[in-house]
Order: sequence, then structure tokens, then C-alpha cells
Amino acid sequence: MSRALQEPALPLFAPAGDEDEANGAALPGRLPSYIADHRKRLRDRFIDGGAQAMPDYEMLELVLFRAIPRQDVKPLARLLLDSFGDFNRVITASPARLLTVKGVGEAVVLELKIVEAAAQRMMRARIMHRPVLSSWDALLDHCHTTMAHRETEQFRILFLDRKNVLIADEEQARGTVDHVPVYPREVVKRALELNASAIILVHNHPSGDPTPSDADLAMTHQINEACQALGLTLHDHLIIGKSRELSFRSAGYL
Repeated sequence: MSRALQEPALPLFAPAGDEDEANGAALPGRLPSYIADHRKRLRDRFIDGGAQAMPDYEMLELVLFRAIPRQDVKPLARLLLDSFGDFNRVITASPARLLTVKGVGEAVVLELKIVEAAAQRMMRARIMHRPVLSSWDALLDHCHTTMAHRETEQFRILFLDRKNVLIADEEQARGTVDHVPVYPREVVKRALELNASAIILVHNHPSGDPTPSDADLAMTHQINEACQALGLTLHDHLIIGKSRELSFRSAGYL
């Protein structure tokens, strides 16, 4: 691996006037003109037209500029897209999977994970401490941003108060590509600890198909019975696929 690919991540903000993100004193040498011109064109296009004016590989280049300040990152951007499929799947890929791609080091992983965390935080801010049932589209956006592109199953619980305001969003368990262990006792125990009045269950199907399995149906039935016994309301169970979701309530399973 070349030295350029191993350079540490750069600070979030660079001194004004630098041609690249790095301080020239810290990284001696000037960027080749063809790379500098290309980067300037991409930045100008992004500023003028936003993300809508740019394909996935160019958006990915903009992210990679910070991690690899002295090298053409277009080949790596295309390799990442070839490996994972699209921008979202690159950003949400696990660090271990990312590091298997030639040219990806810790600096690249860090920049990608910062983008992922920022997107998730923005989506989460739209629903926290707000009535969930009247912000359903925002809730679905949050769930898709957080879970749709994961390669293994994740089980989350949204805890609501008496006014159906979201008071907590927590990961309960992680599993394999087609199974996640869930224990109804732990679900209701945590709801009582948070003084929640209602919950919404959410998990993803890495296969992309949100159709519930027999195990999904059985687990939901068990949790619903446990909730009813303790005066809790199970509003819904959402299964998140790659491009769509399934609501147990809307599908008639609850």
C-alpha cells in the first residue's frame, strides 16, 4: 500500500487559502495540477448544484478527498462502488468489509463513518421527542437510513410515552444475515425501566425482502402478549428491506 493511502485523516477544517485540506507544512509537496483542477471542479459543481448534480462516484470522491489528500481518488471511488453497489451501501458497510478493499485504510474508513453518523443523527433528530404516530414518514426515513443497508440483522425498539412521544431509540440485539435473537422478557423489562407506555419494534432483513418469517411472526406475538400483560401497547413491528418496509399493523399481523 502506498504511503499516501496510509496518511492519517485530516482535521475537519483547514486554514483558509490552502489548495487542499491539509496544511502544506504538515504534508509537503503540491498536489499535481490535474488532480487539483479535478477536485476544484467537483467542489464547484457541488456548491453550485448540490448532490443532485453529481453521480455516486463523484460524491464518494468528495468524501475521499479528505482521507487521501495527495492522490487521485477516482479509481478508489469506483472500486468501492463496484464492491458494494451504491453510495449508501459504501457509507454503511462495516469497517471490516471496507478494509478488505484495496486502497482503503483507517483514514478512509473514518471519513465514511463520519458521513454515516451525520446522516443517522440528522434523521434521528427529526423524530426524537416528537409524537411518532404523526411523524410516520420521518420515522420510516430514520429506520431506512439506520438499517436498510446493514449486512446483518439488527433489532431496535422505539420507546414512547403516554402521548406517543419518542423517548428512546435503542438497539436491542444484533444477529446474522438471517436471524437475530430477541427475548420478549428483555423487551418489556427495558420498557418498564424507561417508564414507556408503548413500543414499536423494528428490524431489518439484509436480503432486501421485508416479508416476515414464521419466527418473526411468533416473536412478535410473544412480545405483544407480554406487553398486554403489563399494560404496554405494541403499536407496530416494522421490517426494513432495501427499498421498502413492511408494517405488521398495516399487513394485519397485529
